[in-house]
Amino acid sequence: MLILNAVLTIGGLTFVLASLLVVANRYLHVTEDVRIGTVEDMLPHTNCGACGFPGCRAFAEALVEGQTMVAKCSVSGPADHTRIAAYLGVDVGSQAKRVARLACAGGNNVARDRAFYQGHSSCAAAALVAGGGKACFWGCLGVGDCEVACDFDAITMNVHDIPVVNEDLCTACGDCVEACPKDLFSIHPANQRLWVACSSLEMGDEVLEECEVACTGCSRCAADAPHQIEMKNSLPVIDYSKGPLTDMPTQRCPTGAIVWLDKEQGPIKGQAAKKVIRRGEIHRATT
Repeated sequence: MLILNAVLTIGGLTFVLASLLVVANRYLHVTEDVRIGTVEDMLPHTNCGACGFPGCRAFAEALVEGQTMVAKCSVSGPADHTRIAAYLGVDVGSQAKRVARLACAGGNNVARDRAFYQGHSSCAAAALVAGGGKACFWGCLGVGDCEVACDFDAITMNVHDIPVVNEDLCTACGDCVEACPKDLFSIHPANQRLWVACSSLEMGDEVLEECEVACTGCSRCAADAPHQIEMKNSLPVIDYSKGPLTDMPTQRCPTGAIVWLDKEQGPIKGQAAKKVIRRGEIHRATT
């Protein structure tokens, strides 16, 4: 009898709950716009977040609701943009090309190590051991976490263990920004060509004992472009809103810490910068 009562009770509760779900579905159901799935299928399914949304599904919802522009998807090409815009009956919109930039040029041919790191091959792991083995505490550790994190093969490590960003492949997804334990990557419009390739907060020529291309805080670039560059914590900070920018601030930089990023030639230093002729590694510390 007890078993029968238990079965009837459970059965009754199941019926009541099922009925409530049916009623809730009938009166609370929200019909999803069928265009969302179609637009999502047109997107690259990388879920990289470069568009500012957590994934392609969320971006598709925002497009259908008119909350963003098709051009915000930096992974899709012009043809895909046009197809999506035509389907939704909207303009593609415009979005300035953005890319990841590295605030360090201290490869192993110009920057010294103060110790060897032996362990898991990872910048994040190396950084846990007293900030890594590099003499410059703020410098790139050169193990390549950013290269591994980039799903678009836009980052490669050069012969001097410095990451190089391929602007054509970069989608500004920000994975390298998150992967770098030294916070050396940031996202910027590609047309902003004047760049400070250093993050060291030390000041004076003594810093050159650690890295030959470090910023010494001499302020010459700020003196040559006072309306566009301000010195903060011994580093020049560029106000990109005060354009147009030129390569003039690079010309008197003695180390080449501030450069002009040419799309074809890469970083171009000013005339006063000392030439780097060393092709191999600087002798590493053994203690």
